[in-house]
Amino acid sequence: MLLIDLKTVPPRERVDAFHHVLTDTRTPNDVVHEEPETGIHARMEAWRVGGLDLFATRNSGFEVRRTTHHVNHHRDNPIVSVSLQTRGIHRAEVAGRQLLLGLDDICVFHELTPRTYGWSGDGASQVVMFDMNRLDVPVDTVERASLQLRASPLHNLVLEHLRGIHRDPGRLEGDPGAQDLGSATTELVRALLLSAAHAEQSVEVKATMDETLLTRIMAYVRSHLADRELTPERIAAEHAISVRRLYTLLSGAGISLEQWLIDERLGEARRMLASRRYDRLTIAAVSSRCGFSSPSHFSRRFQAAHGMSPSEWRRFGGAVTADAPLGRA
Repeated sequence: MLLIDLKTVPPRERVDAFHHVLTDTRTPNDVVHEEPETGIHARMEAWRVGGLDLFATRNSGFEVRRTTHHVNHHRDNPIVSVSLQTRGIHRAEVAGRQLLLGLDDICVFHELTPRTYGWSGDGASQVVMFDMNRLDVPVDTVERASLQLRASPLHNLVLEHLRGIHRDPGRLEGDPGAQDLGSATTELVRALLLSAAHAEQSVEVKATMDETLLTRIMAYVRSHLADRELTPERIAAEHAISVRRLYTLLSGAGISLEQWLIDERLGEARRMLASRRYDRLTIAAVSSRCGFSSPSHFSRRFQAAHGMSPSEWRRFGGAVTADAPLGRA
């Protein structure tokens, strides 16, 4: 949902409009614009996916200052914001430490801690906001973790997971699996924070890593679907478990690894074929990006699962006919 595009707002009203939307979608702050007299620009959007609030903005240079006074007037249900910088360099200050965050970093702020953040020039970020009680991580733990997120072995996995959510949040809003996605995202972010804040072998981290093992495995697989060498042995090795334990864990959740991999790859292929974003990709290119061994193997699997060829699916815009219901490969 589009919250605001300052192109539609008279220049003299843009500063107030920017502050109004930013305050309503997050928390009370002081906002200072880099060049307020020359005309600021901003486009802000928001979605709700599986009980999580998502927010995206692209705007001119600014700085947001959250002081102790703001902290003392927080909302009834404080939030933890987890953001990705998608354009520009994010400058932040947390607990007296200066941070510079780029395209491959995750930025975390707890509403109950003072902080400063922003960027110079044209910049953009994507945010997932978690209710503090749902995330269930103490304030001091969040703050400590935010200063050393890259120390966690989970950093890159969570980074790719968050990027995936933001690729098409509008479509995810109404997806039947949105609630499960929201729960899985919360588990992954909780695991990242605890892992970064504590010694890797602490009781807290080991317990969280055990609890989120299945979620982490599934997130890892989904972020590596294009890899044709995504074998059970590799998946197990990446998570420091045996292949036997991998199969036992998945079996306990009612998952057949090989069939689930095919289903996930076909699901990704369906989304790509139905999206205008990938119109110029050939069927062979879609097959390769989804990790199939060959275009012919992909076409056979797709036809068996959906009763139509990949080309037909693309032609019909992803619609499934009544006599060709969505099935399994």
